[in-house]
Amino acid sequence: MTDPHLQALVILLTDRGKGRYGLHDVLQIQHALQAARLAEGDGRQPALITAALLHDIGHMVHDLGENPTNQGFDDRHEEVGQKYLSRLFGPEVTEPVRLHVAAKRYLCAAEADYVSRLSPDSVRSLGLQGGPMSSVEMEVFRDNPHAQAAVWLRRYDEASKVKDLETPPVAHFLSYLAQCLRP
Repeated sequence: MTDPHLQALVILLTDRGKGRYGLHDVLQIQHALQAARLAEGDGRQPALITAALLHDIGHMVHDLGENPTNQGFDDRHEEVGQKYLSRLFGPEVTEPVRLHVAAKRYLCAAEADYVSRLSPDSVRSLGLQGGPMSSVEMEVFRDNPHAQAAVWLRRYDEASKVKDLETPPVAHFLSYLAQCLRP
């Protein structure tokens, strides 16, 4: 790995990713690797695999602690992450990252049982993030060209909270990141 941007991402993931993922028994890095593994296993494009690995990078670049939602605060990690990643990647990576919280709100409105499948931590943050979308918000969301990728990413996000699940290391996913870097 010679690209300094990828080296910086790996350092960020491995160093800042040691923090606990909200109220779950997994670390940030484990959550990220699980999400990327699911996207890869589904045969998704490199951009979505990259987005899955990096979707919560906003939690790792702010200094608000491991679980700001527990203090009643929405850290807007999706926007922080999108801004951080946009210097390296195009919208095919950054927009699903930016929209993965909106996708949760969308799915809570679109699927009657989706809220019941959320972890307690995700339910708490849902309230801080605006709750389920209105019908108007749903229509606007569906019109976004990255909405479907964000929904897939959201599903990977929710399924990536498994304690002690074996995953490939970060190095396994570097080729996907390299393919998606801005020229």
